[in-house]
Amino acid sequence: MEHRKKAPKNIHDYIGDFPKDVQRVLRKLRSAIKKAAPLAKETISYRIPTFSLRGYLVHFAALKIT
Repeated sequence: MEHRKKAPKNIHDYIGDFPKDVQRVLRKLRSAIKKAAPLAKETISYRIPTFSLRGYLVHFAALKIT
């Protein structure tokens, strides 16, 4: 059974858990969401990055497929 890491405290921590090439993609995605919805609040929900604006606006995540 795979050991699960603790849930990230914020989006910065979530992104930091991935390899550098994946981090670049996640940072670009985060930036695009912030630009499109500057009033949205960043949070972690369901253990993944989430932007909220009058409810959930968007979730995004990365995963390794083996």
